[in-house]
Amino acid sequence: MTDLPKRLRPALAERFRISLPEVVSRSKAEDGAEKFLLQFQDGVRVEAVYLVDRPHRPAAETSETAPGTRLTICVSSQAGCAVDCAFCVTGRLGAGRNLTAAEVAGQYLVLAREKGFGPREANVVFMGMGEPLLNVPGVEGALDLLEEEVSPRRTTVSTSGIVPGIRALSARPRRPNLAVSLSAADDETRSRLMPINRTWPIAELFAALKEWPLERGRRITFEYVLIEGVNDSIDAARRLARLVRRVPSKVNVIPLNESARWLPGLRRPLTAAVDAFARTVSLERVPVTVRWSKGLQADAACGQLKGREEPSRPRNH
Repeated sequence: MTDLPKRLRPALAERFRISLPEVVSRSKAEDGAEKFLLQFQDGVRVEAVYLVDRPHRPAAETSETAPGTRLTICVSSQAGCAVDCAFCVTGRLGAGRNLTAAEVAGQYLVLAREKGFGPREANVVFMGMGEPLLNVPGVEGALDLLEEEVSPRRTTVSTSGIVPGIRALSARPRRPNLAVSLSAADDETRSRLMPINRTWPIAELFAALKEWPLERGRRITFEYVLIEGVNDSIDAARRLARLVRRVPSKVNVIPLNESARWLPGLRRPLTAAVDAFARTVSLERVPVTVRWSKGLQADAACGQLKGREEPSRPRNH
């Protein structure tokens, strides 16, 4: 930038860097998902995930650019997580620093460069490492930057239920889709699985959700991690449906992605139990999808991102 004073240039070079995160490693799963380990200037590492949903066609006729293919980029908002949900590997790491808006948006840009897709070709979900709404400035700044590439209607922010963050995001003139990790319809079970519920219990959470402005045709998504013997009963499904009907909603049932090392003692329900749970929610007139996570072979599925190797919390949940 030769139009800047010479004495200013060294100071800028010392304090600022214009670059994208460094790709440290890549892990690809058989279903096309790919996990990227990324490193920032200060050495902090996070993980981002490339997901591809291909149309149901013969293998010879499908590719990542075939009509009907949906690309999704899952980005992290923190390096670690303080929320400590019992079913999430990231929670074993403990708190890490907030990412800047540039670091969040930079994850999308790196994956776009590495995978060769362009503007308006991918969805973005804030479902990677960290709790997005404990980093509202970074997330809102990233949303502003990403609007040049991704419509807010194709962007989703997922939260464990940070009520002040929900209210802050609801004030934006152009809002992303909102997803809420719920995983139980009663305070006792939810507090055991998600300690954040002790700060903002279900009644307070839903009071904020009722205030969330929804355009026609949009719904709040509730994510429900299904754990054998914990929250997978038919009665739990009925209670879930009755709860989420308070707002325009849909439910994503996510069978637990197991980790014997990081999540000992927690098991994924049998397929029959998953189907019965989802069928019960549907019969209660709530739209429901079972999300069999992609990227399992690459440890890139929901709840599996860690960014580093050793936990700072005990594994006795």
